[in-house]
Amino acid sequence: MEVRLLTRNFDRPESWTLASYEATGGYAALRKACAMDPVAITEEVKKSGLRGRGGAGFPTGMKWGFVPKDAAKPKYLCVNADESEPGTFKDRYLLERDPHVLVEGIVIASRAVGIHRAYVYVRGEFGLPYRRILGAVREAYAKGYLGADILGTGFHLDVTIHRGAGAYICGEETGLIESLEGKTGQPRIKPPFPAVVGAFGGPTVVNNVETLAAVPWIIENGANAYRGYGTEKSPGTKLFSVSGHVVRPGVYEVPLGYPLRDLVYGLCGGIRGGRKMKANIPGGSSVPILTGEEALAANLDYESLAAAGTMLGSGGMIVIDDSTCMVRALATIEKFYAHESCGQCTPCREGTGWLRDLVMRIESGGGTPADLDKIMSITRNMIGTTICVLSDAAAMPAASFVTKFRDEFARHIGAGRCPIEEGAHA
Repeated sequence: MEVRLLTRNFDRPESWTLASYEATGGYAALRKACAMDPVAITEEVKKSGLRGRGGAGFPTGMKWGFVPKDAAKPKYLCVNADESEPGTFKDRYLLERDPHVLVEGIVIASRAVGIHRAYVYVRGEFGLPYRRILGAVREAYAKGYLGADILGTGFHLDVTIHRGAGAYICGEETGLIESLEGKTGQPRIKPPFPAVVGAFGGPTVVNNVETLAAVPWIIENGANAYRGYGTEKSPGTKLFSVSGHVVRPGVYEVPLGYPLRDLVYGLCGGIRGGRKMKANIPGGSSVPILTGEEALAANLDYESLAAAGTMLGSGGMIVIDDSTCMVRALATIEKFYAHESCGQCTPCREGTGWLRDLVMRIESGGGTPADLDKIMSITRNMIGTTICVLSDAAAMPAASFVTKFRDEFARHIGAGRCPIEEGAHA
């Protein structure tokens, strides 16, 4: 069943306003956090087992703990609201429908780490989400939740909303930092990691919107209550953006470990038109695809999906029915990554273009059987060879599509046209 921790305010009238947020107990967690030792805040988040919800799944409290306590330079918090992963739209919902939960999470996290300047990096294409978070920040300043002497504690924090320019690569944490500093949005070589040398040369925490939105609930209700949801290794709840061929697409909050079958055929109402689920991409377009049979046996947590050969990623689930041409679907994905590569690393700059051209050649009817082996060879030389994982994000879908649906690719090549569309019009 669906759980409403992060989404509890989504259906309230004017849920994005301070008055609505306070009416449901908003900022009570901040008041509690202000009475806690900053170290205790971090420890509570560590105990909760909260992991980064942007895709990497790194333990949040541990990330906070990497920031030096006695840093000579100012510390910063960068909120990654550059939600650009195809199939993912849960952060957009949080920004539009409950932006104050993010603001509260920002203040609590900043107090825990000793940060006095935070930046929210918002995806350039976001219009309404940008206006909503900007309005929430202004309301928080007016009420004393931001600025100088927050709630009379002497703690001060300033928050700046920074709008990106529509580059997927700026969703990578160091690419985001480079862009924030006014440079070209290209990822940095690590180490040093942002926790030591980040924004403007200072120690920096980079957290996803959903990650920070979970913090107020954890502080208010306790780590043990949060661990009451999910699994031992994947505690808590997760927002899943479900799109594709389902009856009820949208954002769903379920405990980690929830059966994928129950999400698709229960909460989402099943496949449109009573068709069969042919495939499922559980974590955004960059993760390996599952066949329909594999998906029906999978649970939605980090460990279960890894065992199934894919990843939880951002929770951007794309459901694909049996009317879909998998060659065309992969061509769409590869065109995106070829367009979004920043060009800094040769395997990514060249490899994404090669994958796009090969798959599009097959899709247009000009492919050869050797092209499939060529795709697999290229992907092997792309994975793990670049500064960031955009190269992997293009290679993993290509390898998994060709591996899982090789017969369909071969039929497409042999017929010189799409056998799926041909069957549909027969």
